[in-house]
Amino acid sequence: MKATLRARSILLSVALFALFVLFWQFYVHSQTGPAVNMDPEYAKLMGATAKGASAMPGPLEVGKAIWKHFANPFYDIGPNDKGIGIQLAYSLGRVMTGFLLAALVAIPLGFLIGMSPVFQGAFDPFVQILKPVSPLAWMPLALYTIKDSGLSSIFVIFICSVWPMLINTAFGVASVRREWLNVARTLEVGPLRTAWKVILPAAAPTILTGMRISIGIAWLVIVAAEMLVGGTGIGYFVWNEWNNLSITGVISAIFFIGLIGMILDQILARASHLVAYAE
Repeated sequence: MKATLRARSILLSVALFALFVLFWQFYVHSQTGPAVNMDPEYAKLMGATAKGASAMPGPLEVGKAIWKHFANPFYDIGPNDKGIGIQLAYSLGRVMTGFLLAALVAIPLGFLIGMSPVFQGAFDPFVQILKPVSPLAWMPLALYTIKDSGLSSIFVIFICSVWPMLINTAFGVASVRREWLNVARTLEVGPLRTAWKVILPAAAPTILTGMRISIGIAWLVIVAAEMLVGGTGIGYFVWNEWNNLSITGVISAIFFIGLIGMILDQILARASHLVAYAE
């Protein structure tokens, strides 16, 4: 039964993708037409060239560009011309550094908040005020104080990753069944051992859900952050391709951003599945 449902899902996905490609090709073809008495630069901005071709690349052209990136992802011939693999590596390095630093802060603090109503009441105003602030709003302050674009990007990733992990960890810890805690108390198990042996396994699925949300937000934010600070990274790559008027390059970068985001999400989804338990 599961195999049949899986096969149907795959077939539907392929059909939807085929429809998308056909619509894309039809749109590009419909935009093609003669640019009569039109300035070439104005025609390019309006979606046509002086010869009448659409400025939007077709799926075949984008596919060739993606394959070219796959074929040679790590070339380096200058500051503004690096392979997609190098750009993604810089972005992933910043994301993982900020994400892991956030985990080191958010998970222990979430345990403290979840286990203590006093700490929960004390920290709640700060969380409620800082959580809605856009991570990019911190970028000017980070650049002013840290004075390093790479470290500033890591700081922004840290800020945006903290809140989902902190809130989910606190919720997971606070939701642990009282009966389990009472048993540990009856057996005179110490607080640290109770946290490690009872609370952590019970709250692990919720904690990993928070981590999964955080990594998704971090991967979103790094693109915008690198567009602002420039230098290296997939966000800078997108902006550089736009400055070069390469829509094909922009679409190719979007594909790789989505692919890496899906891989990161699936890794944490798999981890969540491994720690989940059935009552």
